[in-house]
Amino acid sequence: MPITVVVADDQAMVRDGIATLLDAAPDISVVGQAANGREAVELARQRRPDVVVMDVRMPVLDGLAATQEITAVDGDPAAGTRVLVLTTFDLDEYVYEALGAGASGFLLKDAPVEDLRSAVRVVAGGEALLAPSVTKRLIADIARRRRERIQGRPEAFADLTPREVDVLRQIARGLSNSEIAEELYLAEQTVKTHVGRILTKLGLRDRTQAVVFCYENGLV
Repeated sequence: MPITVVVADDQAMVRDGIATLLDAAPDISVVGQAANGREAVELARQRRPDVVVMDVRMPVLDGLAATQEITAVDGDPAAGTRVLVLTTFDLDEYVYEALGAGASGFLLKDAPVEDLRSAVRVVAGGEALLAPSVTKRLIADIARRRRERIQGRPEAFADLTPREVDVLRQIARGLSNSEIAEELYLAEQTVKTHVGRILTKLGLRDRTQAVVFCYENGLV
């Protein structure tokens, strides 16, 4: 089955261009386009796409607010839908707010076409999009500034076993499950189990939020 995608951008030419580029990939199918954040939320609710490619600055409802609605667990408007924020702005606050709103990835619009397609695949697969160096740099910088205001809280990890802390530290480094398995001499299925338990214990949505959590709480 192809990865289903909704593209949200208030500029028609940009929106159509992104949709065309994604639709050209044999494993990706664009099932809708939205001109503002409210339309994106409605399309996510109606069509339950795997991924919403979301612009930040849009009328009616901006991309950050729309992301928060789409990824809300309690409201559940689009259970299972993940958000890839795509924007021309690389300002730190946009990255942090996007991840805090529940986005699974952040990519700049000047990224190569194949990077965009790869990002959609990564996010649809349940992974965090941390590969682009700009994203890692901004997350680290935001976390550094937040650590100046928030002291490290060891108790934040009190519910985790020592092995789960080891796994979490590798997640914060951006390693995949297979890479963590190799690093810690574990079976990949065991790592997957640890990751699921870590996210549940910490009340986190995905690996992206786990990385931010680690930086905020001084684990890395």
